[in-house]
Amino acid sequence: MIDRLLVYFNKMGEVLKDINFSMIIEVAINLLVISIIFKFLDIFEQSMKEKISKRNKNTQMVKIVPVINKILKFIVFFVILASFLQTHGYSVSSLIAGFGITGLAVGFAANAAIANIFGTISIISDKSFEIGDYIRIGTFEGTVEEINMRSTKIRTLDNALTIIPNNMIANGEIINISAAHRKRIFETIGVTYDTSNEKLERAVKIIEEILENSEDISKDYIVNIDKLDNSSINIRVNAYVKTKVFNNYLKSKERFLLAVIRKFREEGIELAFPTQTIYIAGGNSEN
Repeated sequence: MIDRLLVYFNKMGEVLKDINFSMIIEVAINLLVISIIFKFLDIFEQSMKEKISKRNKNTQMVKIVPVINKILKFIVFFVILASFLQTHGYSVSSLIAGFGITGLAVGFAANAAIANIFGTISIISDKSFEIGDYIRIGTFEGTVEEINMRSTKIRTLDNALTIIPNNMIANGEIINISAAHRKRIFETIGVTYDTSNEKLERAVKIIEEILENSEDISKDYIVNIDKLDNSSINIRVNAYVKTKVFNNYLKSKERFLLAVIRKFREEGIELAFPTQTIYIAGGNSEN
């Protein structure tokens, strides 16, 4: 029995000799350091989310913070791992080469995804537009409903949902119609050529009175007789609606045009429409 115990303890001693306790302790310390750094990064992420939510109306910026946090964690883990391997005589260059080859393959496979992420960062950092803005991107036009890490969703005027990849948006021309402090009414109102001088002057005065009495229209408007067109005398209206909301602008413009039409009809001023006069030359015929 004692001999068996001695044999057992001898084997245990040989096993313990083969175990590198210093390496185990070093691994434990490295894991502890990694966990502490990761914890600080998580605290930093939460703090950044709260600050962005308070300062920035566009909460989509919050979605970028976790991505940055993951990138930082990967860098920390890679640096500590490379340092540990280098200390124990392993070739870090081969590890880096391996990551490089893998990264190249992943990069080709995820090229579009990475481009969209950077496109999202570009859109949000430039504050190109926010949810609820009415924008025009190339041939697409509508209200922004969602901005995520891959794409932007736009609701067009015909109620269709258009999804555009963010890398296309970031590399294209963006017109943020909602960003305008006020929106322009630029209309031509034509009256017929048989309108008397008095009524023509009255027509200009009517338009000016309507603009002057409209609370939602700025007072730096311009109304003038602009052109003698083929079938009408054109009155040009250049005015600005005091709104950034596109739908409000459309309603203000509608109220203005309805008021003009109503007042012209009341005072007998005829609005012109395309007409064509044909003169037929006639002569006497002899039998």
